[in-house]
Amino acid sequence: MTKRYFGTDGIRGPVGEHPINPEFMLKLGWAAGRVLAKEGRRKVVIGKDTRISGYMFESALQAGLSAAGVDVRLLGPMPTPAIAYLTRTLHANAGIVISASHNPHYDNGIKFFSAKGTKLPDNVEHEIENLIDANMTTVGSEELGKALRIVDAGGRYIEFCKSTVPLQMELRGLKVVVDCAHGATYFVGPSTFKELGAEVIAMGVEPDGLNINTDCGSTNPKSLQEKVLKHGADFGVAFDGDGDRVVMVDEKGEVVDGDELLFIIAQSRKNQGQLQGGVVGTVMTNIGMEIALKEHDIPFVRAKVGDRYVIELLKEKDWKLGGESSGHIICLDRTSTGDGIVSALQVVAAMKESGRTLHELKSGMRKYPQSMINVRMTKKTDIAKNDVVNKAIEDVETKLADTGRVLLRSSGTEPVVRVMVEGRDPVEVDILTKELAAVVEGALK
Repeated sequence: MTKRYFGTDGIRGPVGEHPINPEFMLKLGWAAGRVLAKEGRRKVVIGKDTRISGYMFESALQAGLSAAGVDVRLLGPMPTPAIAYLTRTLHANAGIVISASHNPHYDNGIKFFSAKGTKLPDNVEHEIENLIDANMTTVGSEELGKALRIVDAGGRYIEFCKSTVPLQMELRGLKVVVDCAHGATYFVGPSTFKELGAEVIAMGVEPDGLNINTDCGSTNPKSLQEKVLKHGADFGVAFDGDGDRVVMVDEKGEVVDGDELLFIIAQSRKNQGQLQGGVVGTVMTNIGMEIALKEHDIPFVRAKVGDRYVIELLKEKDWKLGGESSGHIICLDRTSTGDGIVSALQVVAAMKESGRTLHELKSGMRKYPQSMINVRMTKKTDIAKNDVVNKAIEDVETKLADTGRVLLRSSGTEPVVRVMVEGRDPVEVDILTKELAAVVEGALK
């Protein structure tokens, strides 16, 4: 069944436009409360990032849940993975995240976690959607839900993050720049590294409700690169607005993206005999990581783009490690969802265990040049069934042999076909991408 509101990563859109408005959030809280109350326990935790509209939606959701007879635990500004963790440890029916992740302040969204700290099952999302259009009723006064603020939520989560690395690991003597994107990690991010002994230079830690993800964070690490070089830091860490993604910067000021971080963690796990199975990437994962993993006899498979699909494939194979180029890394042997702080700490643990710098560790993988062109569609077309396009793809793959790959993917958010080519030679990659894009454009016309 097609969902009307829930996408692969919750409900998201511009603030003030349906469904991202107070009226809908009130009804969503009530509908979710009605569905979740059937499980016996009647408690939901709510956390948010730092965008200004979070106050409005937090109040609306709280009112709806209370009307359905569900107690609420308010966490305040907290990273998305922290809400997943606290949902489990507080024994709640579900967790609600108010965030639009790496989007600007004028967007917002809602994500749900199950009692296990994982994405809600499809059937539960369908149940909630089916109730949203029903007439809202309120339980009797004696059954109304109560709200309580969890004042030590940050401290609880910091202790959890530290518990994901060896107890004896200390970062004394290391200088670290931490960019929190003026988002949900603004307190817990720097504090975690400080408590492990590092000298921390914090940036992006002055949220005003409007500056989240603005010229900073994992989607824009230029300022972090400059600050790492200026201060002679050992490495830098950049989170996105809700803290589930991370990219790093090595001591030479070079960006280390999600593919490279995932490779470093996988190689470290393999060296210590802790890698359970292989690694799950996505169709966008750089072929350089696939080749590097193969050289270390680490199995690798690709999922569709989206952490939901990465986690599904990990569970299907009973593997523990996966992620995306964007820095959304999943370590199921440590936590239940993508976690920027936990992922960064796994990389730091690999540095400490090996005695090597971040630059040295990432050099074990060579990123292949990648070129992508978006070809606009005037109407929805299944390009995979076009014989001319398929012949052109075969020709490009023949030229690349086993040192490159081709990907054609229809965007889920725009009326475009993404034409991507990877290979060893950047000039050849650029030429082949343009040639293939021209064939696709002709086929679409």
